[in-house]
Amino acid sequence: MQATEKSGRVVYWGTGRRKSAIARVRLVPGTGKLIVNGRPGEEYLQFNPSYLAIAKAPLETLGLENEYDVLVNATGGGLTGQADSIRLGVARALCELDPENRKPLKIEGYLTRDPRAKERKKYGLHKARKAPQYSKR
Repeated sequence: MQATEKSGRVVYWGTGRRKSAIARVRLVPGTGKLIVNGRPGEEYLQFNPSYLAIAKAPLETLGLENEYDVLVNATGGGLTGQADSIRLGVARALCELDPENRKPLKIEGYLTRDPRAKERKKYGLHKARKAPQYSKR
């Protein structure tokens, strides 16, 4: 969804989800900074260097990594889920920016939401599938 901020800048929105992680992404014309929850992306996603590459992958695919700042509000899940949800949010925002971006992003698989989630616990079991120990006697 395209919107304008108080400063008059055009902003593109995208929401990404993975497992229980949700990332609300804003794309703003800028210099290529990634800000996650008010902290630089390098600091927030420092646990694994590949997280930063995952989050910026859609911009690099289109060659726009130095033209837009990415402002993210990420909640839930862990860093892996948040990095993947940021990637989906950025890809969706880039589709808002220009519908022509959809095809290369789709080919790379950046517009596909990973449907895997935690399986629910069933009654009579310890976890989703772990059963109590069986003894014949």
